[in-house]
Amino acid sequence: MQIQYPHTIESCIGEKITFIRAENDPEGEKVFVENWVQPGRGPLMHTHFLQEESLTVVSGTIGYQLFGGPEQFAGPGETVLFMRNIPHRFWNAGNDILHCTGYVSPANTVVYFLTALFAAQNKSGSERPETFDGAYLLTRYSGEYDLAELPSFVKKVIFPLIVFVGKLLGKYPHFKDAPKSVRG
Repeated sequence: MQIQYPHTIESCIGEKITFIRAENDPEGEKVFVENWVQPGRGPLMHTHFLQEESLTVVSGTIGYQLFGGPEQFAGPGETVLFMRNIPHRFWNAGNDILHCTGYVSPANTVVYFLTALFAAQNKSGSERPETFDGAYLLTRYSGEYDLAELPSFVKKVIFPLIVFVGKLLGKYPHFKDAPKSVRG
């Protein structure tokens, strides 16, 4: 899948991301982002096994937390860095729109993954992605991304069963050009 930059995605739950551009980096492609998050919204606790993610607050207040750690906060001009392999989450901790700039490095499949994930959320109309699409994405890219709070049994047994049934039912033609997982 060839991405044309800038590439903007928006979820039905109040998150908007623009992938501004990609540049070559010693570790691979680095993608620069700008995001806007509605008050009280943000991604679930998740892990990027292969990427680091950096967000600098332009306006608003970002709340963030590493798995098992305390909630922390940052304001305009402050940068939060999420290292690879560390489960984390962030959210808009203020009353106005949270606006950040930053990057993900190396990009690998993150643009495709988040684009498809937001589409699955929009399809379901909620934070929880449409079942077949969510199971497909979290199974196909399990070596790259994880939702830390989902039980292992669901990820290792239930999701693959849903994907199997989804394939039998022809649920995945929109994933025919999905890039291969970098790892897994």
